[in-house]
Amino acid sequence: MTRPRPLNEATAALLGAVLMLATSIVSPSQAFGVLKDIDNILLFFLGLMIICVVADHAGFFEWCASKAVKLAGGKGLRLLLVLFGLGTLITTFFSNDATALVLTPIVYVTVTRLKLNPLPYVFACAFIANTASMMLPISNPVNLLPVDGFGITLGEYLRFLLLPTILAITINVVLFILIFRKAISASFKYDGTGFSVKVDSFFIFTCISLTLTAIGYIVTSVYGLPLSWPALGGAVVLLTGAFAFRRLNPRGVNSGISWSILLFIFSLALLVKGLENAGVTEALGRAMADLSSQNTLGAILATCFGTAVGSNLINNWSMMMVSVSSIGEISNSVAASGQGLIYSSIIGADLGPNITIIGSLSSMLWLVLLRQRGLNIHPLQYLKLGLIVAPPMLIIGALSLYLCSLF
Repeated sequence: MTRPRPLNEATAALLGAVLMLATSIVSPSQAFGVLKDIDNILLFFLGLMIICVVADHAGFFEWCASKAVKLAGGKGLRLLLVLFGLGTLITTFFSNDATALVLTPIVYVTVTRLKLNPLPYVFACAFIANTASMMLPISNPVNLLPVDGFGITLGEYLRFLLLPTILAITINVVLFILIFRKAISASFKYDGTGFSVKVDSFFIFTCISLTLTAIGYIVTSVYGLPLSWPALGGAVVLLTGAFAFRRLNPRGVNSGISWSILLFIFSLALLVKGLENAGVTEALGRAMADLSSQNTLGAILATCFGTAVGSNLINNWSMMMVSVSSIGEISNSVAASGQGLIYSSIIGADLGPNITIIGSLSSMLWLVLLRQRGLNIHPLQYLKLGLIVAPPMLIIGALSLYLCSLF
């Protein structure tokens, strides 16, 4: 698995961060403090990328796709539903970026081999990567910003976001069936060939390691421990196995890691620190506090849609950092700052990227990967679909969050 070269997320953000330091808007000591604040996120992302590299080389994701095709039983609609389910599982436990990076190419090759219209299936990969990324804190590394920033436990997270996530996924699936009903083939022929997955000792070792890593995620989330611990632990175990079984070498691992993403996240954090120093996030925080005190439902809807729009203008990483900083200006306590604002920001940052390609890294990865394989999807195609699918999900997500906040 090699990360596509045309996408370098860090360049623009790095230039902005350098300007912040050069103009003394952000001091070197503050920059070090920012790095310390987000070290858990950076280490989690690094561990996750290594896990995905090893799992991909073990054939785990291709094995999942082969089971999905078999489960579909030659029915085009059932295949779409199974892929939505598979995408949800991969996103939930491996993150939205993993779904875009490893599932998209496999799905495209598979549906092309089956002579199906690829659009419903590849779009399903892109959208479920964003929609299902609300499921757990680890499902989208962006979620770790508010989770770390406000000390949110797994129980609290699920209390407020499990229902909105399930409803959003349901809406996503139903709308896709309606929109693509003419493009989905009634049936297809599958002879059981086309997948080259070897279920050997390394594959079994990888599956066991992934299961233990997933359990580690849950345990650390329940006890409020850093999520980077199971990510790095799982990465070390899987790397050790990959080297022992002689399936990977350091060069192969390095080719699958995007160091620019880590630099991108750190640079964005410096930019947001500059906005804090300039008083921008404090002003936004006061506006959020005023709105929340007047109308809780209105505040949830406004924050949800505001974060979604902002994510499509400056990417959801940048927007979530601004949101967390702004809400933090009200108070560092979840209860005092308004739980609705925090969780509605997560909904907006996770579902909002279903509107445009630039909303999330996973969407941009998805586009580049498909273009490399000869499927040229215009951003306007994504936008037209997103404008139909995303608003209902955002509205229902916000309303269900409001209901959850009442109990």
